[in-house]
Amino acid sequence: MLTFFALPKPFEGHNGIIQMNAIQSWIKLFPDCEIILFGDENGTSQVAGKLGMDHVANIGCNEYGTPLISSLFETARDKAKHDLICYVNSDIILTSSFSAAVDQALKMPSLTVGRRWDMNITEPLDFADRNWESRLLTRLEEEGQQHSRYGIDYFLFPRETYQRIPPFAIGRTAWDNWLIYKVRTLGLPVVDASRLATIIHQNHDFSHIKTITASSSRYQKGIEGEINRKLLGDEHHLFGLMDATHVLTKTGLKPALTSGAYYVFYAILRLPEMHPKLIPLVPLIRLLRWTYHKLAKVKRTLTEKRGQTRRQ
Repeated sequence: MLTFFALPKPFEGHNGIIQMNAIQSWIKLFPDCEIILFGDENGTSQVAGKLGMDHVANIGCNEYGTPLISSLFETARDKAKHDLICYVNSDIILTSSFSAAVDQALKMPSLTVGRRWDMNITEPLDFADRNWESRLLTRLEEEGQQHSRYGIDYFLFPRETYQRIPPFAIGRTAWDNWLIYKVRTLGLPVVDASRLATIIHQNHDFSHIKTITASSSRYQKGIEGEINRKLLGDEHHLFGLMDATHVLTKTGLKPALTSGAYYVFYAILRLPEMHPKLIPLVPLIRLLRWTYHKLAKVKRTLTEKRGQTRRQ
């Protein structure tokens, strides 16, 4: 039915704990799924063997030794036993609500993506506890914070979807946004499952990124982030969840244009990318984008201040 594939960091310290939490949640949710772990980081082969998962050690890397999205996705496409595959970051806990996203993906060829919740987790979760998920969701309500719509941690799609991917370095910005852009150019639906599927990102540091410079933030991801942005080709290819064509809700799949003003706004912004004859509108579109991002920045700042006030 479904193949998961992921590229873990070393199974050491805090990263080891949160990655074991994540992988065990996938197994609990889909006991019959196939899981392929990529890479030769410390502990990966041992974990794969212990939990009965497939392991592919060799993966194409850039000059800095960082695995490439192109190699990862192409190898997963060739190795997967199922037609529906899902890349998921190895620190992401999936909850039972994710099943609805899979059910929808099985009905219609599409790319399904979703917004995550960020949460500090430092201890192994007890998956032998029948109530592990309800306990975790209760804790999420109290401690969790929803990430921005540009943070995308899973991609659920038919395995033949991506035939050619630029050599993006994984985890170094822009590659996930390009994957959405590409599907939109193919004319396939992009489904935002954020409203229905709760996924949890376990917070961690960025010490594994060795190419961050003094002038770059953890979001820019250093030299490799700069390379990824060049591979993106155009800043207007930086698509996010607001560029979805459909939204998955409790009552089913709905066109995104009927599901909120921001979907309508972004549909207008993307007209030149989707319809090249409208390229003369680009200057106006850029002005609208600039205005939107300035307002969004103000909103984020206010939200962060309110959150700090509540915690105090």
